[in-house]
Amino acid sequence: MAETKSVIQQIDPVWAQILQEGNAALKTEPLLGGLVHSSILHHKTFEQALSYRVSLKLASAEMSEQLLREICDEAYKADPSIALAARADITAVYDRDPACHRYLQPMLFFKGFQAVQSYRVAHWLWTQGRKDMAYFFQMRSSEVFGIDIHPAAKIGQGIMIDHAHSIVIGETAVVGDNVSMLHSVTLGGTGKEEEDRHPKIGDGVLIGAGAKVLGNIKVGECSRIAAGSVVLSEVPPCKTVAGVPARIVGDAGCAQPAISMDQTHLD
Repeated sequence: MAETKSVIQQIDPVWAQILQEGNAALKTEPLLGGLVHSSILHHKTFEQALSYRVSLKLASAEMSEQLLREICDEAYKADPSIALAARADITAVYDRDPACHRYLQPMLFFKGFQAVQSYRVAHWLWTQGRKDMAYFFQMRSSEVFGIDIHPAAKIGQGIMIDHAHSIVIGETAVVGDNVSMLHSVTLGGTGKEEEDRHPKIGDGVLIGAGAKVLGNIKVGECSRIAAGSVVLSEVPPCKTVAGVPARIVGDAGCAQPAISMDQTHLD
């Protein structure tokens, strides 16, 4: 058994950590044994556990857990980058969220992480031309998690959405790698435009709670958007913007604001 654990640790350290934390959770809270076994310990791989968890959360009278699980399994098999992005996401949550003390927490309890993984399967469906099924994933994710991410949006890896209530990301939005955002963020349009109408968020950007970024504008890499801001024009890299409408109030304050999660800014 020890040899098997060592092999898993070498091949997939994220999954090995989740398994270790799952076994520890059984000892501290036996009443959660059924949840931990069915969601974590029953599975051989991270992909299998993730598929089970996503399908369980999205299942309804309209679409069974089994059918949704088959779709998730198909997506992970066809495109291994989806599960690799999920590993980056769960690591981002663990590293950046001070309320996250174990990798197990996002898998079982954090709707931000779970909603992003639902989006990733929906996006794969969209790219395969299965748009109605992608819309179903979007609808159920919105109903279950309170997060509305259009399946056509393009989102990088290492994404952390903290608290994750009332997030809206539009159809032509692009979000880079290692982006962090808090609750009630909108990446939306400014009216009834068609074609490319949503924001383009660079790598390493931190978006504060309640911020609205509207229109086909660029937000430069490693910038910060203060809580409650309404961004209507381009943001240069490595700057902090705040206000309604948002204006530059200073530099980003550090090299990686999305990782430091420092939301203070100078007026």
